[in-house]
Parts: sequence; C-alpha cells; structure tokens
Amino acid sequence: MEVSDIENLPRPPGIINSIKAGFDAIAAHITSILLPLALNLFLWLGPRLRMETLFNSLESNLMSVWQQSGQMSAENIQQTLEAYKQMSQSVNLFSVVRTLPIGISRLFMPTQADFATPLGLPANLQVTGLSLPLWLIALTFIGWVGGALYFRNVAWAVYAGKIAALPVFRAIVQSVLLSILFNMVLTAIAIPVMLIIFVASRISLVLGNLVVLFMAFGSVWVIVPLFFWAHGVFLNRQNVFTSMLSSIQLTRFTLPTSSLFVLTVFLLAYGLNVLWRMPAQDSWLTLFGIFGHAFVTTALLAASFIYYHDMTLWVQAALEKLRLNKIVKQA
Repeated sequence: MEVSDIENLPRPPGIINSIKAGFDAIAAHITSILLPLALNLFLWLGPRLRMETLFNSLESNLMSVWQQSGQMSAENIQQTLEAYKQMSQSVNLFSVVRTLPIGISRLFMPTQADFATPLGLPANLQVTGLSLPLWLIALTFIGWVGGALYFRNVAWAVYAGKIAALPVFRAIVQSVLLSILFNMVLTAIAIPVMLIIFVASRISLVLGNLVVLFMAFGSVWVIVPLFFWAHGVFLNRQNVFTSMLSSIQLTRFTLPTSSLFVLTVFLLAYGLNVLWRMPAQDSWLTLFGIFGHAFVTTALLAASFIYYHDMTLWVQAALEKLRLNKIVKQA
C-alpha cells in the first residue's frame, strides 16, 4: 500500500469517542443495567451454594488415594486437603451464572462469598455428589440465557430506533451455540499451551518464564477476535459462524487499534471494580458499588458495540476506497 493511499483513507473511529458514546447511550436507557444489578444483589444478599458437605464426604477417600499413590508427602497431603476445604467453605457456586463470552457482568468474585451482609449471615445451601453436575449445568444455562437477554438489551439501547431488536429466541439459541463453541476453542488452545509451558518449565525455569512471556504477547491475536465474536450476532443478526468470521476480519485490518480498545475496556473495568469493592460488604454502601459496577460495565459493553459497528463500516469504506484507487491507477 502506497503512502498516498494511506493518507486518502477516512479516519478510523476514535476509542475515546466510542467509550463516551457508550456511556451516553446507557445514561439515556438506564434500564439496561437491571440484569447486572439483579445478579449482583442476589450474589450479595442471597443464599450461598457451597461444596463443604460434599468435600467432607470425600475427604477420607482423597487422603487414601494420595497416600497410596506415594507421590505426595503427608505434609503436602494435609496442606492440599486444607486448601480444598477452605475453597469448599468460601466459594459460592451461584457465581457460575457469570458465563463467557456472553454473560451478565458480575462484581463479586466466587471466593468473596464468605462474609456477613447488612441483613446478617446469609443462608448456606449444600450440593451433593449427584446434584453438583446438575447445578453446574443449570447455572451455566441460566447464565447463557441471561447473557443473551443482557447483550440484546444493550445492543438495542445503543441503536434504539435504528435497528430492530434481535428476536429473543434467536438471541438465546445463537448465544448458547456461540458459548459452546467458545469454550471448545478455548479448551483446544489451553491444553497445548499449558503442556508447552509445563515442558518448558521442567527443562528450565527461565525457559518457562520466557515461554509464558511469549504466550502473553501472542495472546492478543486470540483475545481480540474472541472479544468481538458475539457482536455481529446482536447488531447484524448474523449467525454464529458469520459473526466469528466478521470478528476475525475486523481484527485482521485493525489489530493495533482494536487491541488498544480492548485493553482500555479491561483496564477501566478492572480498575473501577477495585473502587466498587472498597465498601465493607456488611454495609449498605455496597449498594453504590453495585450500581456503579452495573452502570460502568454496561456502558463499556455498549461502547464495544459502537466501536465494532463504526470500525466495521470504516474497514468496508477503506477497502472500497483502496479498490477504487487501484482501478483508477490501472486505467
């Protein structure tokens, strides 16, 4: 591509302008934050779903298996059991309802469940060996359905009156298919990556750290396309595979700018979450944190829809202009 061609291209959408437009859109359609508000209020004030009873029933069996294997010392076995016990007492399995890549934003981490609330100590529900997989499947499906409705509402809020809202049933079906495919791809990537890191670490700790650093730099080629996978479904009514291809094409032409946008969104969400979690969780001031989290994360999601839409139009306009310039030069 020649310098003159680059200079004649239209300017790409600005990151700051997209984020500002996202906040303006949600401020004008504040009901879009109701789902994250409801989820976080439930995780805060509602009952906890724990695995303590299940772990206690399996503790002796786990100890016997590890002792017979002979690969762990008695001290290591005791430390491992203690770590698992603490996890079973603190993790709230209701947090599984937060699914990726389509899901309702969540303020409280799964391990932030062991605290009193302004209403006192929450009730504890216990899972059993038979009910655990059923709970996980049910909560994951609820997360997919809730995420589909959440993304659909935000996409409509951004372009209210300009695009027709995606039908609810289609939104749910496409979200479930996309989420299943997303987890399959993520697993397919994670297994060889973890194996490479493990082998490199066994050879040399320095080599293992270098491999991790290299993987971190290379992950941008995976994270950015995955970030925009769902956007074509909710904005352009595309099916899962067409939306995936659109995301890959967008990343191919706009990787530096799109990477900066994704990084900005993550930093804003993560940094402000630290602020939202500052009030004591047994204080009603946590309500301000829940509201702030719901508004900001929904606004950032809206900003991502705006950025995706505007950047897709920019890529199409840029490619068309380059094509016309090429025809003119050949004439």
